[in-house]
Amino acid sequence: MKSLNSIPTSKIQRASKLVQTGVKVGVNYIKYYGDQVINSKEDAKGRLNEANAADIYDGLKELKGSALKVAQMLSMEKNIMPQAYVEKFSLSQFSVPPLSAPLVNKTFKNYFGKLPSEIYDEFNLDSINAASIGQVHQAKKDGKTLAVKIQYPGVAQSISSDLALVKPIAIKMFNIKGKDSDKYFKEVENKLIEETDYINELKQSQSFASECKPLKNILFPNYYPELSTDRIITMDWMTGVHLSEFTTSNTDPEKANLIGQTLWDFYMFQMHQLRKVHADPHPGNFLISEKNELIALDFGCIKEVPEDFYKPYFELAIRENLENKAYFEEKLYELEILRKDDSEEEKVFFTQIFYELLSLFTEPFNVEEFDFSNDDFFLRIAKLGKKYAKSSDMKNMNGNRGSTHFIYINRTFFGLYNLMHDIGAKNIKINNYLR
Repeated sequence: MKSLNSIPTSKIQRASKLVQTGVKVGVNYIKYYGDQVINSKEDAKGRLNEANAADIYDGLKELKGSALKVAQMLSMEKNIMPQAYVEKFSLSQFSVPPLSAPLVNKTFKNYFGKLPSEIYDEFNLDSINAASIGQVHQAKKDGKTLAVKIQYPGVAQSISSDLALVKPIAIKMFNIKGKDSDKYFKEVENKLIEETDYINELKQSQSFASECKPLKNILFPNYYPELSTDRIITMDWMTGVHLSEFTTSNTDPEKANLIGQTLWDFYMFQMHQLRKVHADPHPGNFLISEKNELIALDFGCIKEVPEDFYKPYFELAIRENLENKAYFEEKLYELEILRKDDSEEEKVFFTQIFYELLSLFTEPFNVEEFDFSNDDFFLRIAKLGKKYAKSSDMKNMNGNRGSTHFIYINRTFFGLYNLMHDIGAKNIKINNYLR
């Protein structure tokens, strides 16, 4: 893959790149209108999605940063995005053009005042892995093999402007309306800012590694503060295959169940014991060791779960609470799903939506064991998502629903469910983390 000698960093440069991408998308639509005259509308739409996904991704991968991070987040929304977009955007997890060797050296000079060759005994200037916010290099020092993550230049400074550019797309996709919509974008912006602070990530990583010691079959790298800055972080090199590779190659159901149970216990322990979660559950953040241990990486995106959200959120995971109409309604107000200024029509509509969603989504929490390999469960989720995405009533109502905490908590659970399904995990003990 061709490396990059520069990255657009100014607002004008990044906006211009997106405009160029927009022009390509416009051309694709012109081709689409001609294509559907000759071929079926469905086939033409498929080719349009593939062309648009490729052009959008090609534009974003050169920008890197928040714009590419949003694409990565969307790649996990398998029930919302067309498959062509899911496949292309998922590449942002671990397959984007890396920085060139001169730019790597320049980055080290900026933050350490030294070249990497002056800091480490050995340093590979060719990146091993490049993602949305940074890339990883292999190094050696004092007999240890290390992973060195370098943040792309200008990423931290362009977060606000990047989000402003993608905001219109998000508004349309998620039916966001009203003057209070900014609070949702602010939640995303704040989290992305946190992800660019590698000193904060280092502290969070060390904290999680220490707090999760009671868990079995999971490993964490050691981190090295003396070899880290706010834009460069050094940790142990962890050997294993990416979770995505494991899910496509593994044929042993016992291994699948072991990894699935480990992953589930890790998240339930975080949520219920620590009240904070690794809120970026995509395959690129997990490895599988030769001994079938789960290796957890990248603790830049951590979501704190406040008590006033945690309590009503999980109270609605209990079946009897869902069936208690008065209690259910009370919790919907606490979670800001229902609002005091709702019309009777809005109240009825959103109560019904969330009853259907929660009845389905909380099924795993109402049994002792759950089969995440069951396609039917995920097909029902997809069907329900499409039902309301196409709903004319939904389009006519204010879609701003729920506490801002929903953004990353729901992202965490949707991502976790999808990973569990990809793994093919069966007979998962839901409350095993308590043992």
